[in-house]
Formats: sequence, C-alpha cells, structure tokens
Amino acid sequence: MTGRGSETAGRMLIAGVGNIFLGDDGFGPEVAKRLGAMDLPGWVRAADYGISGMHLAYDLADGYDAAILVDAAPRGDKPGTVTVLDATAERRPDAGPAGGTIGVSRLFDAHGMQPDVVLGVLDMLGGAAPARILVVGCEPASVDYGMELSEPVAGAVGEAVQVVLDLVAEAGRSRETPGAAGTPAAPVPETTDKGVSHVPWHSR
Repeated sequence: MTGRGSETAGRMLIAGVGNIFLGDDGFGPEVAKRLGAMDLPGWVRAADYGISGMHLAYDLADGYDAAILVDAAPRGDKPGTVTVLDATAERRPDAGPAGGTIGVSRLFDAHGMQPDVVLGVLDMLGGAAPARILVVGCEPASVDYGMELSEPVAGAVGEAVQVVLDLVAEAGRSRETPGAAGTPAAPVPETTDKGVSHVPWHSR
C-alpha cells in the first residue's frame, strides 16, 4: 500500500491497466508485472490495477506528482505499435472542477472507466490530479476472450518497458537538477515503428 500525503510527494506512479482475460487487453498488467520485478528508484511505484479504476483514483489521491498509465487500445495502427501520449497537454480549461479532467476522453475508446471518470472521482475525493500524466500503450491485435497476448503485442512488451524506463530516467534527471520543480518533466518520445498505443481504462 502507498503512504499518504507527504510520503508520496514528488513521486511517480506507473499503473498497468487492462483486463487479462481479454487477450491483448492484458498488455498493461504484463508491462506492470515486468516493471514491478525491477529495481526502480525509491520515488517510483509500479503496480497492476487491472480493471480497478476506483483503486487507481484512490492511490492517485495520495499526492503523486506524475503518473504513467499503461494499457492497450485500438488507434488504427499496426498491431504491436507502441505510442506515448502526454495526457496533461489534452486538459481542457472548460472541463470542470477537476482541473480539466483530461480531455483524453476522446483519445480513449469507450471501455467504461475513462481517464476523465477516474479524475472526476479523484476530484470528489479532494485529491489533486498529478501535474504530469503520460499514457503508454500498444495497438492490440485482438481483445477477444483469452489470457494470452498476441504475438505482435507480446513482442512489444519489452519495448514498452524500455520506454517507461526511459521516461523514469528523464524524470530522475529532472529531479536532480538544482532548483528544478518538484514535478518530473520527462519529454514524450516519438512513436516507434514497433508499437505503442494509448491507454483506455476499463470497467468490464
């Protein structure tokens, strides 16, 4: 369990989301599983949230400064394509009290637990959304019932892990810069030819 308040100040949460029983939708949990077995910096926490958007909202309310959400979602790219999006850049000033609940609702398909819904819950909890929210995902080949990733998506897991590690490293360098703001500011890598997508949140 994460601590509350100041214990998470300046920290980054890496959240794998998706349904492991729907084929490539298990991409996020698989990436989170691999990251969780690695020696990450003390200010970084990686966890598999599955389809529990409420759990994620509660944890984000603990005061994380940055979050990386990982999942699979169709965007019309080649299966296995890895993409990184800066969700903070999509916030709309007219989106309500949640600070512009990421206008990312239009970036994600209608799986149910959309990012704007989770941030809306976060606002109800009285917690501030992370100042930086990046989404990393993979174009799926199939989200039919099954517990195995397709070949192209399974092959993209390692690349997605490296993308996340690169983002963490960039954030770490930002933290070490004298006088730098508390929020890690990692640049968004360009889409690669091997795979990345955006992250829809699910409530199936």
